[in-house]
Amino acid sequence: MKMPAPKNPFSAMLDMQGEMMREMLGNFSPAPQNGEISGEMAQWMNSAAQMQAMWQEFLGSQRPLAGGGSPFDPAQWMMMSHDWSSAAPVDPEATQKLMQESMQLWQSVFGQYASTAQGGKVEMTDLPRDDRRFSDPAWREHPAYALLHQTYLMLADYFMRAAKNVDGVPDEKRAQLQFATGSLVEAMSPDNFLATNPVVLKRTIETGGQNLVKGLSHLIKDLERGQLTHTDSDAFTLGENLATTPGKVVHETPLYQLIQYSPTTDEVLAVPLVIFPPWINRFYILDLTPKKSFIRWAVEQGITVFVVSWKSADASMADIVWDDYIRAQMEAVDHVRERLDVPAVHTIGYCVAGTTLAATLAILARRGEANKVKSATFFTAQVDFEKAGELLNFIDDQQLDTIAELSPDGYLDGRYLAAAFNALRGKDLIWNYVVNNYLLGEDYPAFDLLHWNGDVTNLPAKWHGAYLRDLYRDNKLVVADAMEADGTKIDLSLIETPAYIQAGRQDHIAPPESVWRATNHFAGDTTFVLAGSGHIAGVVNPPESGKYQYWTGDSEAASLDAFIEGATEHPGSWWPHWLEWLHGLDDSTVPAKKRRKPGGKNDSVIEDAPGRYVKTR
Repeated sequence: MKMPAPKNPFSAMLDMQGEMMREMLGNFSPAPQNGEISGEMAQWMNSAAQMQAMWQEFLGSQRPLAGGGSPFDPAQWMMMSHDWSSAAPVDPEATQKLMQESMQLWQSVFGQYASTAQGGKVEMTDLPRDDRRFSDPAWREHPAYALLHQTYLMLADYFMRAAKNVDGVPDEKRAQLQFATGSLVEAMSPDNFLATNPVVLKRTIETGGQNLVKGLSHLIKDLERGQLTHTDSDAFTLGENLATTPGKVVHETPLYQLIQYSPTTDEVLAVPLVIFPPWINRFYILDLTPKKSFIRWAVEQGITVFVVSWKSADASMADIVWDDYIRAQMEAVDHVRERLDVPAVHTIGYCVAGTTLAATLAILARRGEANKVKSATFFTAQVDFEKAGELLNFIDDQQLDTIAELSPDGYLDGRYLAAAFNALRGKDLIWNYVVNNYLLGEDYPAFDLLHWNGDVTNLPAKWHGAYLRDLYRDNKLVVADAMEADGTKIDLSLIETPAYIQAGRQDHIAPPESVWRATNHFAGDTTFVLAGSGHIAGVVNPPESGKYQYWTGDSEAASLDAFIEGATEHPGSWWPHWLEWLHGLDDSTVPAKKRRKPGGKNDSVIEDAPGRYVKTR
């Protein structure tokens, strides 16, 4: 009998913080003298009692966890690192260099503080290594803390170099070893623990431990919901201050809702636009606040915009596979064509929905129906997964088996996927919040992007497993006829639809080199644009913000490096460049009347945007 999967993907990672916070006040609280309790001592004792009561209440409400561990459990990475590193020979030169650097570090730090004691002054830039985690002056005010964090940074460099240069390990395992080592190095940073973080100790003394009481409350809430909190969950409400672009749900299936947005111009482009967001996230990443909304901006440019809002998976979707998402894309295209009585639509596919859009286009081409799609735009989407980046660390057989065990009801809890993406940037998305929210007891900020990031969706297990095996592990999509969907074999070289391919220069989820490769697999005209920033900010970059930049160049260059070498840099958002490209394909317009305005006379609609599906956890 299969045991149920753990409900809490963060238990292993955060248990040490909970235990530490539960016990610390007993170690730091002063013992009463002669039976007298001072006001300060009473405050300490009150904090300790509050924490003990909170922790005991939490433990009493928890059910024992059963089943296999999370693939993001740091203990698994530790075992992996130990197994590979123990099998690798020790580099005596590297060890000798480490010893020499250690001696130099000790001499440098203590030499500077000795100078300070004699009336000299130590500048913050005097220490050998710099890291923003240790930017607070408290890390330099005492030689012990200066030496502690400098030694940590030195050892972190050493272990990362050792992981990169280890011999006797296959290339794919070396990449996993580097990732595992980096994750562990980040987890063991001295700023993550009260006893070794002078900033937290100072705050604890100042507040009589109330920062830890508040931090423990944050920790318990996160453990109960099984997810790390990044932002104030009460600060945003869909349809009120997020996803507010006016529109109507005009079509619905068990898998998705189709939203049409209300025009704001008298004339609109004759060819409408259908956007396919990734179903691993909520669609409103493209409709955040009004100033950040790509959807609102596109509507204001005179485009009739439709967006697919995917349903978060539940047990009823246990048999959903990739074919179903491809059929859904084709159905949405046909529904818009019929609704507006147009021969073709523009399309956008973001991330995994872009990968699926490529398969959809290949199937339509083979069926002689390619003319249904006027153009295809790909936001940070991959079709060739050979260089797919750090996510490749999660697709060996052991990891895939573990993920399968986490889906006993036919769907993968979205919290596990969120943990995976957080782990890719653990320093910023995990440990930064452990320090600020659990140790310092800071209030959560109201940040729309972080709210969206924590609004997780569940995935159909069959689709997810097949996707990881067939695309990430085996890279079948770029092999002609190696895959099929809806009874039709897939060959990307049949795609002649004009394509606009956007990549983010700092994208760690869909690396630009991986996205670039689509230009080699499509037969039609391609326009490649490299945007500044990463997977989200590289896409959601409205012109009014004046942020970042983008590069245009020879989309037929031999490689991404060759493209970059000859590219022209442009300041700001790439959105206007895309709009110009779209007008170049067809700039004919029609009045924004009849069904171009959803919900008008004789137009049956289901509900207001953003609809029900996006609000379902």
